[in-house]
Amino acid sequence: MEGTLNLYHIFQAVARSGNISQAAKELYISQPAVSKSISRLEELLNTTLFYRSSRGVSLTEEGALLQEQIQKAFDSIAYGEEQLRKINELGIGQITIGVSTTLCKYVLLPYLQRFIRENPHIRVSIACQPTMETVSNLQNGSIDIGLIGDVPDKKNLHFQPVMEIQDEFVTTRRYLQNLSTRLGVTITQLYENNNSLLWSNGTFLLLNEENISRRYINSYLFGEKIEITQAIEISTMDLLIEFARIDMGIACVIGNFVEKEIEENALIKLPLAVPIPGRNIGFARKIQADYPIAVRKFCAMLSPGFI
Repeated sequence: MEGTLNLYHIFQAVARSGNISQAAKELYISQPAVSKSISRLEELLNTTLFYRSSRGVSLTEEGALLQEQIQKAFDSIAYGEEQLRKINELGIGQITIGVSTTLCKYVLLPYLQRFIRENPHIRVSIACQPTMETVSNLQNGSIDIGLIGDVPDKKNLHFQPVMEIQDEFVTTRRYLQNLSTRLGVTITQLYENNNSLLWSNGTFLLLNEENISRRYINSYLFGEKIEITQAIEISTMDLLIEFARIDMGIACVIGNFVEKEIEENALIKLPLAVPIPGRNIGFARKIQADYPIAVRKFCAMLSPGFI
């Protein structure tokens, strides 16, 4: 193919002009060179491409078939060149980001807003999925960037922290009052002995077991020898917050995302003898030598050292 590409170019010029002399002028080569190239192509394809006459040349049936396909090929090449030009001049491209629903809402959106304003021609696809699925998809290359918690297994991943989050147990004052009434104690007594009455009698709203935040909390509870006897599992952080707001129980949430509710006393923090250790969340990418322009731009926006 490489050796015949120039022959096809000459063939197209002759087919378009219907005259070897005219094609030679367009191509800035000699007429014998054009004739020789056409003869060479016919020899390679073992067919006659043109009818020759004193008035010029015309395509044979085989020549017309070839010309149609070559035109499609040259159109595709021209289209590819145009797309490359747009990529270079307009920054056109695509990036796929994996993120949990919670981190998408509370963390990713400001980064996306800035990136899209700076790169309006880059198409961004969001894959909302659990963190461990995002990690797996990063490692197998099916997504470009992930926004994840700092998980232990980051094999072949580069992790760029962007913020520290703090897990908290929150509820309403009304729920605590109702619980203390049922138990016949005061709210202060609920807090005694490291909240022992709360742990054993309260209704706790927790994320599903497969969620990375739930695993982190389970580890904390195990380390502090705390056993929850009544738990309701919920699929999303937003629902945890809303259910806690309507007095359903004590929700384990990311405190950073309920600062407004706590400030307005819509929710209150459960005091803990040993606070839950903070943890980092950040963007992750697979460690590899090369990335498309769109991915490099997003990484550079986060940090010059991320790409």
